[in-house]
Formats: sequence, structure tokens, C-alpha cells
Amino acid sequence: MMSSRGDDIVPKDTFKNLNEDKKQRIFNAAIQEFSTNSFSDASINQIIKTAGIPRGSFYQYFNDKEDLYLYMIEEISNEKKKLIPERVLNPDADFFETFIQKTKDSLELGNAKPEYTKIGMLMQMDNSKFIAKFRTASIEKYRKQLKHNKECGLIKQEVNTDIVLDMLFSYTLEEFFKSGFNENEYLKKVIDAINIIKEGIKNK
Repeated sequence: MMSSRGDDIVPKDTFKNLNEDKKQRIFNAAIQEFSTNSFSDASINQIIKTAGIPRGSFYQYFNDKEDLYLYMIEEISNEKKKLIPERVLNPDADFFETFIQKTKDSLELGNAKPEYTKIGMLMQMDNSKFIAKFRTASIEKYRKQLKHNKECGLIKQEVNTDIVLDMLFSYTLEEFFKSGFNENEYLKKVIDAINIIKEGIKNK
């Protein structure tokens, strides 16, 4: 299902009616720009130039840069499902094992499509309200599972869920850049950090 914002469907019908080659050119241009610049810094003019379309045509296809970004993320999500088997999130599963598996999945996607990893990293560093919604939605899934682990007695009740999540996401983002995109080094550091945190907050 295509992403939507309010009552408007993203993208517009005029885009959906384009031939596949032109759709792909616009998608590729978006990938190139958003993997080089954050959403806030990305330029519609550059996307238009790379795609080789008139500026007027862009606004016949999308309302604005936000709509194009929503479309791009939707397409990336669909492609990810083809590359990596979608895992059903078991609410009773160990939160930390889930986090490690999701990290491995992200690295696998990054090997196949490194530009998608760059988009994800730039998203983490963008402070715009629009991008903040994506981060909030992603973190909320982990927050629910972590809270459920507490309810099941896997994690101490007094543990502050938000602090644990902030530690995990801040550390993993920092280490990703420090590792120089070395997959094995990065994954080892993430697992080591998770084991330290897990040892401190789990019920004995």
C-alpha cells in the first residue's frame, strides 16, 4: 500500500501513469540525492536535474519533497521485503535478541544496497520534524517490546525504558561511523554493548 498523508495519496495518479522507465529514473534520482544529503539539505532542483524532468512535471507527480521521500521509503521497504525474509516480531521474544537480528538484517540490506544504509544514517542525524516522525515510529516498536519484556519479568521493573533505548540507538549510530562501515567490527561492538546492558537490567 502506498504511503499517504492526510487525504492525499502519495504519489499522485499522474506519476502512477508514467512508464516504468521514467518512474525508475525519478526513484534513482531521489536515492542519489537522499543518500548524499539529509532530507533537510536535499535539493528538489538536483533531483529534477538528475532525473531529467521539467520542474513543472515534478509537482504534477508529487506535492513536495516530503511526498517524494515517503514514496522512496515505501519503495525501499518493498525492496527490503524481497531481499530479506520478513520476520514476524514475537512480542514474547527477548528484546535484545530481536535488536541484534534487526541489526543483522540492516547490515544484509546495506551489503546489497549501500545507498539505503546511507539514507538510514542521514535520517538518524536529521532534526527536522518530518524525519523525527520516522524515528519515533521505529523506536516505538522497540519500546513496546521492551515494556512487554518487563511485564513478563525478563527485565527489572525499575529499568527506565527510554534510557535503555537512547543508549542503544546512540551507541549503535556512533559505532557505525567509527567502525568505518566495517560490518564484522560493528556487529561485534553492538553485541558486546548489548550484552553489557542486558547483564545490568535483566532479572537474575
